[in-house]
Amino acid sequence: MTNIDFIKQTVATSAINIQKTIQLLDEDCTIPFISRYRKDQTGNLDEVVIEQIAKRNKQYEEIVKRKEAILKSIAEQQALTPELEKKIQESFDLQELEDYYLPYKKKKKTKADVARENGLEPLAKIIMAQNNDDIDFIASRYLNEMVVNEDEALQGARDIIAEWINENTYVRKLMRRLFQRNATITTKVVKTKKDDEAAQKFNQYFDWSENVIKAPAHRLLAMLRAENEGFIKIKVEIEPEEAIAAIENAIIKRNNDSTPHLQLAVEDSYKRLLVPAISNETLQEAKAKADANSIQVFASNLSQLLLAPPLGEKRILAIDPGYRSGCKVVCLDEKGDLLYNETVYAHAPQHEDAVAMKKIRSMVNAYKIDAISIGNGTASRETEFFIKKIAFDKPVQVFVVSEAGASVYSASKIAREEFPNFDVTVRGSVSIGRRLSDPLAELVKIDPKAIGVGQYQHDVDQTKLKEELDNTVIRCVNSVGININTASKSLLSYVSGIGEKLAENIVQYRLENGPFEDRKQLKKVPRLGEKAYQQGVAFIRISNAKNPLDNSAVHPEAYPIVEKMAKDLKISVNELIANKEKTAQIKPENYITSEIGVLGLKDIIKELEKPGLDPRKSAKVFEFDANVKSIKDLRTGMILPGIVNNITNFGCFVDIGIKESGLVHISQLKEGFVSDVNEVVKLHQHVEVKVTDIDEDRKRIQLSMVL
Repeated sequence: MTNIDFIKQTVATSAINIQKTIQLLDEDCTIPFISRYRKDQTGNLDEVVIEQIAKRNKQYEEIVKRKEAILKSIAEQQALTPELEKKIQESFDLQELEDYYLPYKKKKKTKADVARENGLEPLAKIIMAQNNDDIDFIASRYLNEMVVNEDEALQGARDIIAEWINENTYVRKLMRRLFQRNATITTKVVKTKKDDEAAQKFNQYFDWSENVIKAPAHRLLAMLRAENEGFIKIKVEIEPEEAIAAIENAIIKRNNDSTPHLQLAVEDSYKRLLVPAISNETLQEAKAKADANSIQVFASNLSQLLLAPPLGEKRILAIDPGYRSGCKVVCLDEKGDLLYNETVYAHAPQHEDAVAMKKIRSMVNAYKIDAISIGNGTASRETEFFIKKIAFDKPVQVFVVSEAGASVYSASKIAREEFPNFDVTVRGSVSIGRRLSDPLAELVKIDPKAIGVGQYQHDVDQTKLKEELDNTVIRCVNSVGININTASKSLLSYVSGIGEKLAENIVQYRLENGPFEDRKQLKKVPRLGEKAYQQGVAFIRISNAKNPLDNSAVHPEAYPIVEKMAKDLKISVNELIANKEKTAQIKPENYITSEIGVLGLKDIIKELEKPGLDPRKSAKVFEFDANVKSIKDLRTGMILPGIVNNITNFGCFVDIGIKESGLVHISQLKEGFVSDVNEVVKLHQHVEVKVTDIDEDRKRIQLSMVL
């Protein structure tokens, strides 16, 4: 089987598209570049499909590598038969390959090994052949110093047979099928931990049982976390009778003197060898599926968060609210640079609200502030009410933004490099302000796990999580494009083909030589070669550049085509841009080249209509209910405005303006059945919810969107 055939099994596209995509990936092309600028070669495959092809190709290479290692190991043991070699060569299932390898794997000394050393393998073969009736008499021939009677001889033979059954590929496949279909996950509380305070959040799993295959991702991960923390014990099992009967049916071919020994060997093999291995395998497989599911939820939420509406280049006053320690206030210019910082004490215990009002009003005037950004943590609502009481000289928009991850950023190396002379509180406020003007540019500086938009993100496979989240950030950054003259090192490092080191070099070049004036200048950046230039140049934007195309998504390799289009229309490139009347006259088929076909040309024409258009919507002001400031103010039946701040498989969490977010269960999202939460809501969506249940002690609020 070729890599193309292997990929085709799971990726729904033609062999030629897969081949062309792999070719481009082998040429070190990035996924954003391929999906955007090589559509004609790949048959218009999007990023998601290209990612799948890349992953499957990697899996194929890993399988091929593993096969080579297995074949080499068996050959070194001089045990490689032509039949076994053929089976291994034809298999592309890692599990199956490991089953073939199992008998030849170096392992600790087993009961079967001891029995072999005692010369009992021939006896095991006689029993397994099921041709002899007088097994006890035959067993007497195998007595020696180590085997003193027939019972010991027969026990040793059964140990060997039990191992053979365990290593039988058909039997293992049979067990897997049974476990996958019928296995139950059962949990029991550890009696000594039952009354621990920390254990109570897992109390539903103190005595729990359900089918493994039907257990939703969040529930399985919760059980595994409870076990890791030592509160419960987990068992994965099936009814042994059915399993043992199925193995006997596969192994026992006739009824004679060998049969009772084979029955004992089957039972022993099942309980001692097969169950521990297959139940663990089943649990790991279920965990891998739960991980994949949770990672997908996290990636989807992160994508929505990163692509949240930006306010744009405005002057912002940002506030990190607080009581005793005061509200940390910063003023930022259009580029997000810090102009001024101050602490005001608008709340208890100081109650210096008159002074605070005066200070904020004068800051708004002095620094020509357009909007105010308030973090949604402690004292957020009180600060919002306080700000709205101030009589500003001109209209100022007030936003409440999520401050998730701001404290992580404020203590990070990136923040220290940006603001070496300021403490963490000032840095945190800057982050709150910047994530209003451009959420994407600010949030890329924070480890995605710290942003808190996933479920059980610390329990899933961390390597796979990081890979998926990195891909998500890359996808988002490149779908928007970045201003090379204002972008931070963090943002630049996610641009197609750039990476961390080149991002540093770009920032350094910018410091030494001033702002970039055209895209070609990129080539002057140290260590930025032709390949990196080709992959990254079209994702950077230069406003007010000499060439207007430098502020668009048109790739420089297509500039001659655009110039020819303009020439054919007898106008300049400048006149062609944003001229719908003229772009409508362009016939793509007249401009096809070896690199750029009709699909690429249609993208170019679309871009010329609205060059450098930000795909994100603009930020909207939102107001919570003024009468609800804490959980004590809630009453069942209340209808409240809210913002979706996390999405899971079982529903979404909604911020209603108090410390605790409320849960809208998937069944309460709308009338009728909902299979996918994302079909109904998106992150940061403004919604109306009804309060259905309040548990003050556990700080839990149930909401419904069915009003």
